[in-house]
Amino acid sequence: MSLTGTPGPAPDHSAHPAPAHTAPPARALPGGGESHRHVLVAIVLNKPGVLNRVASLMRARNFNIETLAVSHTDQPEVSRMTITLRGDDVAIEQAAKQLYRLIDVLKVQDVTGEPTVEHEIALMKVRADERNRGEVLTIAEMHKARVVDLAAESLIVEATGTEAEVDALIALLRGFGIKELVRSGTVVMSRGAGSIEEAVKR
Repeated sequence: MSLTGTPGPAPDHSAHPAPAHTAPPARALPGGGESHRHVLVAIVLNKPGVLNRVASLMRARNFNIETLAVSHTDQPEVSRMTITLRGDDVAIEQAAKQLYRLIDVLKVQDVTGEPTVEHEIALMKVRADERNRGEVLTIAEMHKARVVDLAAESLIVEATGTEAEVDALIALLRGFGIKELVRSGTVVMSRGAGSIEEAVKR
């Protein structure tokens, strides 16, 4: 409005158009990071239904358990689970916390990235006859595996080592033909004097 009270000309915004409103950058959602392999150790009471509750929790959070090894500990009433699965750090951390809250679960530890001894055992029934048996035996020996059964057209190779070492041997023997394969799943133990089982006893 002019000083005389007469309306002035409408302002011209064409020279300086109003800036367009831009949406703020999207924030990363929890659990949306890079997925990689994790190893969880759970100490649980040796009671019916515990394994089912653990598996149900992982299924509810949309985790695919790659391996699951369950065994007794030095205490008959306590069992130990070693679980390998894939997910990002945040999602795995949340799953481990929820796992610890389950009834009969005494302790949960993510040992990914920690210094551990990690092994699994695999049995492979491989096609082998007089023509190629020597080659199969050589490959097994190079990978520190041993033959535990020998038949006319096959043999059973027992291998122990890390998941990657077992994978490498299987890849080589697959060329001969694997008739049957069974793997125990990963078991781990932290290096050094610390003990997850002793921590439960305290």
